[in-house]
Amino acid sequence: MAVPKLYSPCPISHIFFLSAIALAHISAATTTDVELLLGKIKPLLQGNNNENLLLSSWNSTTVPLCQWRGLKWGFSNGSPLSCSEDLSAPQWSNLSLFKEPSLHLYSLQLPSANLTGSLPREVGEFSMLQGLFVNFNSLTGTIPLELGYSSSLSHIDLSGNLLTGSLPPSVWSLCDKLVIVRVHGNSLSGVVPDPAALLPNSTCEKLEVLDFGSNRFSGKFPEFVTKFVGLKELDLSSNAFEGQIPQGLQTLEKLNLSHNNFSGMLPATFQGSKFGVEAFEGNSPTLCGFPLKSCSGAATSGGLSAGTIAGIVIGLMTGVVVLASLLIGYVQNKKRKGRGDSEDELEEGEDDEENGGGGEGKLVMFQGGEHLTLNDVLNATGQVMEKTSYGTIYKAKLSDGSTIALRLLREGSCKDGSSCSSVIKQLGKIRNENLIPLRAFYQGKRGEKLLIYDYLPHRNLYDLLHETKVGKPMLNWAKRHKIALCIARGLAYLHTGLETPITHGNVRSKNVLVDDFSVARLTEFGLDKLMVPTVAEEIVAQAKTDGYKALELQNLKKCNSRTDVYAFGILLLEILIGKKPGKNGKDSDFVDLPSIVKEAVLEETTMEVFDIDILKGLRNPMEEGLLQALKLAMGCCAPVPSVRPTMDEVVKQLEENRPRNRSALYSPSETRSELGTPF
Repeated sequence: MAVPKLYSPCPISHIFFLSAIALAHISAATTTDVELLLGKIKPLLQGNNNENLLLSSWNSTTVPLCQWRGLKWGFSNGSPLSCSEDLSAPQWSNLSLFKEPSLHLYSLQLPSANLTGSLPREVGEFSMLQGLFVNFNSLTGTIPLELGYSSSLSHIDLSGNLLTGSLPPSVWSLCDKLVIVRVHGNSLSGVVPDPAALLPNSTCEKLEVLDFGSNRFSGKFPEFVTKFVGLKELDLSSNAFEGQIPQGLQTLEKLNLSHNNFSGMLPATFQGSKFGVEAFEGNSPTLCGFPLKSCSGAATSGGLSAGTIAGIVIGLMTGVVVLASLLIGYVQNKKRKGRGDSEDELEEGEDDEENGGGGEGKLVMFQGGEHLTLNDVLNATGQVMEKTSYGTIYKAKLSDGSTIALRLLREGSCKDGSSCSSVIKQLGKIRNENLIPLRAFYQGKRGEKLLIYDYLPHRNLYDLLHETKVGKPMLNWAKRHKIALCIARGLAYLHTGLETPITHGNVRSKNVLVDDFSVARLTEFGLDKLMVPTVAEEIVAQAKTDGYKALELQNLKKCNSRTDVYAFGILLLEILIGKKPGKNGKDSDFVDLPSIVKEAVLEETTMEVFDIDILKGLRNPMEEGLLQALKLAMGCCAPVPSVRPTMDEVVKQLEENRPRNRSALYSPSETRSELGTPF
């Protein structure tokens, strides 16, 4: 007689997994969430840092439970634990709440909290935990298997830590609850596990954000993500994925597959105008399809090949390729006459073109650019570095091995005639240690315009402040102060150090380059004076979106030194707080940095607004000029323009309130006698 089967076959690994979940919940039933937090979670998160300011608020004797920072509590009936109740009542005492089985931890929010320990496996024992945010810390070790044991976890952000090992498959046991999973900027490796091993046919229908960027993941494209029906954001950038990109993912609004080894033809889903070339750059040269090169072998718009920069430039500007030989012939003709045109000949050359005479193009050189020839520029090898509303920046390598930066102004974005030439001549004369100098200017026969600068292999301030990549240089207060002072000096020179003052017009962290010695240099200054009104308005609109626009600035004609001061104030707050100003995504809220500071002052939590890295190594922040800098930034952001300080006054205040210990900020070229002078 056959024995009937009372159960379905189950892999041994799944039996162990399900047993572990059962044991976890048995353990959770005998220990309250408060006891678990203090006994297991806190010791592991703080590591060797027993003086962690945030975790010190988790104090059972002196701080009411509802005031423990980074935590959200609630009861089984759904009501939250808040401090609005009478905390002196017996039922609200810590002693009573610690033993209350109906009190649960709903959210653990500890971003940028200077955590140095490891991610506790006991996190999986919180039965009602919905949010785990421990991003931008220094957590080490692996992601524990037990993370997947939680019965309610929906939002996970582990990005910007030092986590290693593989992604545990148990994470996908949460698939039907997950909304956000971010592990960006760690050192995770291996193949991303397929959730089908745990939950066959699951579509993770609630999952909206999946960010695996800047790790060491390998293998094929994780094709299972194409089944995630609600996915809006996918980041697989800067890993070692390879092979073809599959069809699907029609719901995506944000995509980054750059800097892997993907190859083959882009799926039709991605070949529209929805995603730019930056979403796919840095992969195998064989990856093709719009917006990359044509799969039939046509030239890509993502880079510039040797001897064809002129053709690509003119093609981008007018759609017509002008033979490089014609321009090279022009250069050779100019060589026979001697050195290239000087800045004094710029207007004369433009008049010739307007009158229909001669003119295959003109290369005008300024101080420091005398060695350049048009032949050098046209035969350089280059690649796209950045795109803006008014132009594209290329990194171009010359035949002698040196490198220059080319700013190609978008067709129709720039003024012509004497109004353009006078601004170019003025920009070409500006020389200051905190400003990127214009070395040359090229205007072609058909109106194409190139601004030529030194190429500096430095990182911009935006990346230094906000990039989550592991190994990013830490910016302490001394370094940030020096950067802020350099920016202020550059702006002050533009406002008062020239015979004809000039406003920057586009002050933002992305337009600040910083070298290894924390010397900052401004770029993009004065370009608003070259732009036609419609493009100028795009710059103002972008400044508004990014949070740098002064309230009174309606159009760039009203741009002046006081609007520059306002933008500098926002930039200084960005340096101090470490948050991105403005709107940082399609559906994100607008981040108003001055309002954040005002609220902190009213709540007497001013010291909490500072970026955690800025406080490291400071014995007494009150004596280090930190609060003075915050006050200065708020003064620069005053709604009434006349109340704002001038940039000369800003420089003076920053010099008077410098950090005490800054000896390590000087480059080897600076002499001992200079160490007593302002940076």
